[in-house]
Amino acid sequence: MIVESLYKYVDYILYKLIIIPALWGLLIFCLLQHGRVKIKSTAQQEEEKRKEREKKLKIYVAARDACFSKRKDGVWDDEALQLTQQLLSSNPDFATLWNYRREILMHLETVKLVWLTAELFFLESCLKVNPKSYGSWHHRGWVSARLPRPDWARELSLCDRCLSLDDRNFHCWDYRRMVVKMSGVPVDKELEFTDRLIGSNFSNYSSWHYRSTLLPLLHPESPEPPSPICEEQLLKEYELVQNAFFTDPNDQSAWFYYRWLLGRGMYVRFPVHETYWLLLSNINMYVISFTQRQSSLNYRIITSNRILCYIWPKGIKSAQYFMFLLYVLLLTGRNESWCRDSATDQELFRSELSVEKTSVLQSELQSCNQLQELEPLNKWCLLTIILLMRALDPLGYEKETLAHFQTLKEVDSMRSAYYSDLCSKFMIENTILKMEYAEVRVFSISDKNLTTLCHLDQLLLVTHINLSSNQLQRLPPQFAMLQCLEVLEADNNSIESLEGVYHLPKLEEILLRNNKISTLADLQPLASCPKLKRLDLRGNPITQTSSIESQLAELLPSVTELLL
Repeated sequence: MIVESLYKYVDYILYKLIIIPALWGLLIFCLLQHGRVKIKSTAQQEEEKRKEREKKLKIYVAARDACFSKRKDGVWDDEALQLTQQLLSSNPDFATLWNYRREILMHLETVKLVWLTAELFFLESCLKVNPKSYGSWHHRGWVSARLPRPDWARELSLCDRCLSLDDRNFHCWDYRRMVVKMSGVPVDKELEFTDRLIGSNFSNYSSWHYRSTLLPLLHPESPEPPSPICEEQLLKEYELVQNAFFTDPNDQSAWFYYRWLLGRGMYVRFPVHETYWLLLSNINMYVISFTQRQSSLNYRIITSNRILCYIWPKGIKSAQYFMFLLYVLLLTGRNESWCRDSATDQELFRSELSVEKTSVLQSELQSCNQLQELEPLNKWCLLTIILLMRALDPLGYEKETLAHFQTLKEVDSMRSAYYSDLCSKFMIENTILKMEYAEVRVFSISDKNLTTLCHLDQLLLVTHINLSSNQLQRLPPQFAMLQCLEVLEADNNSIESLEGVYHLPKLEEILLRNNKISTLADLQPLASCPKLKRLDLRGNPITQTSSIESQLAELLPSVTELLL
């Protein structure tokens, strides 16, 4: 009896505390769910979307095939126009359909004006689908150019609306420039337009660029193009752009404009300033080199005991250039004679600066140094400081330039190779300047961390080059210009290729210790150097090749001293 009573008591407790509350909960849940749409699973939704896409695709493909068929049959009717509109409304980047649509519009002569006017409204709907559609903007320009009285004010308003949504939409910028040109908008009004956009957003590449095209037209220093911007406006532009990069030093758009501004303001014209005439009588070779590109040249050389060089650039205004008339004498007992027009450091790698322009650049350098104190790791500021230093005094600022390059490579490691190449270029320029002042034919630039070689055209008369202890990986094809070279030192680099050491008639000695030359083919260009006597390959992988000494003896029979 006691056990039976106990079981009844437990059943009662379970019924009261568990079963009844559970039933009530189920009833409430059902009442709350009454009238609600059943939520479909993810798989069901994906399947329905797939079917919907397939349905739309069938309709699209059918319309496309119909368009292609009509075009093939030479049908240009209203139905074809409607088909292209249907397709382009959903995909405005279908270039073939835009071409077909233009063909149709050109054949609908009787209703041409009506269709062209309606076309502008249709194109606005296409631009809403894709504001950066190449086809839509190109077609709009085509339509506007064929309207007898285009509403250019409406077109400018459309461009303003599009640029308010995306001020870097270059398709819209291109179209706007066309509208401005066709409608004759004054340059000063366009400059005010860039003021508004830059004032609302400093990070606007297109506005800065557009401004750079307007300023020389509105504020030239002289009426003859190309002309720098007048000094008064130039100072205003410096103030504007400094406000931009002091506000946001990490935004590159203002820095790009600033670098253009510095170059434009300092633009100087000067004539051809560096010329070499070189005679090597034993191989009958003449080398003439210019540091500026020429459109064409006429020259005449009389090969007797003297050489007369007559040079005149054709197709260039004589006010900008001048004629060279020089005699080069070949003295008795000499097999080489050369003449060179002298050049200053300003003429070689930079424009000569007036006192006023130097003062402006010094002021800009001071401003950038102030910003660099606030933002010591800002790459744009560091790079601009380097370029200003180069423009002012490349040799005087060499130490500071190297320090800034090192900082740049640390803060912008993704572009460290670019900075290394640029630093190499500047170091080579400095070494050439020092060589110019010393008037020697030896070029030594060892242990400078060079990663590339440039300005080889300035070294045509050099007889000895020392490139040791750098980071060079190759000697480029331009190296073959060095026809006077006798000794090349390139130890302790990472050179893998000697493609530039080709047909150097005077080369006698080449030192390549501790590089990465690994195959006999890498040394093949040396076979074209007839006077090569000494070759040092110690520390290169090729020295581990079996029977390499006999192979080199066969390849380079003129070499008498081979170091492996």
